[in-house]
Amino acid sequence: MYELAGESTLVYQEIARKVSKERGIKTINFGIGQPDVVTFKRIRDSAIQALEQGFTGYTPALGLDELREKIAQYLTVNYGDVKKDNVIVTPGAKTALFLGFLLFINPGDEVIMQDPSFYSYAEVVRLLGGKPVFLKLNMNQNGFSHDFEAIERLISPKTKMLVINNPHNPTGSLFDPHEIERLMEISKEKKIILMSDEIYDNFVYEGKMKSVLEDPSWTDYVLYINGFSKTFSMTGWRLGYVVAREDVIKKMGVLAGNIYTCPTSFAQKGAISSFDSFDNVKEMINLFKKRRDVMFNELQKVKKIRVIKPNGAFYMFPYIGELLRDLKMEVKDFSVELIKSKGVITIPGEVFPKDVGKDFVRLSFAVKEEDIKEGITKIAEFVDEKSQSDR
Repeated sequence: MYELAGESTLVYQEIARKVSKERGIKTINFGIGQPDVVTFKRIRDSAIQALEQGFTGYTPALGLDELREKIAQYLTVNYGDVKKDNVIVTPGAKTALFLGFLLFINPGDEVIMQDPSFYSYAEVVRLLGGKPVFLKLNMNQNGFSHDFEAIERLISPKTKMLVINNPHNPTGSLFDPHEIERLMEISKEKKIILMSDEIYDNFVYEGKMKSVLEDPSWTDYVLYINGFSKTFSMTGWRLGYVVAREDVIKKMGVLAGNIYTCPTSFAQKGAISSFDSFDNVKEMINLFKKRRDVMFNELQKVKKIRVIKPNGAFYMFPYIGELLRDLKMEVKDFSVELIKSKGVITIPGEVFPKDVGKDFVRLSFAVKEEDIKEGITKIAEFVDEKSQSDR
């Protein structure tokens, strides 16, 4: 049986916790994958009201009809034609991903995914007996992009699915609409399922977000993944959703009933109110854009670190390959020593498989501006100290 790796990003939080406890030093967490904003009051109040009214029982396995309808309406207004029967609500977007893989991936099936990418994609595919096939993203002055000739070479008779994430974790890239359209074309031409994880779709600072749901024929080949964790700062509420054609959703409902019964009742009531909270969402996005600019400006001052300003998500993915070679360090050792020396948490790019990330670290700017400035200053100090000690 395949043994799943743990949530690698949390490993570094635990190292930092021990360092803080044993040495009493302040830690600055650039490793966090969640907004630092408390869930908006309107959402919290709706969940509290549901609890006080005793709404604590099971709901349908597919989720509350009212919430599914709200999701469908939101997506239809912003992207394409989605009906309630195209939606299943899940306990978090990870569960949404899992249902999609579980329903379609059989032993021996190949799944093409971006390199770097969110680690769960590859882990779940392996768990199900499938084979992750990695498509290296190319770094350029504007961010990261897809190599379409490479995609064509990677497709085989065993290819079942192509997984994309836009905006992208860990790079923060917002892929050009023409790239997304080409990925959609390839999926249709080759009759490959396109799983599109668009959990960061509202975290867009420049450029246009192109959703796969904008294709009028999306029901023929798309599994769309999204959730409430990022946009509405509801990470602990554990609510995500899948959008697919109706027969696929019905099958997922059967899986859901056998795996987890249903999403949490009162959390869904809170989520219904989230769609009236976009004034709060806009404030949060504006805050994060300001923080992004601060982190970018500060990182540019650190020698031998090359950084591209991301257009989406809330991550920066600076290139430190030259620095690592000068220091004769692996990226994992760099991150661990940085925590132990300065209390600054970064996530080594190798966590996001397979090869590209070995020369990068991921930093989240979902932290206070003063902590961003202090944390980058400490990174610069660490680099200087290591460079001098290695002379």
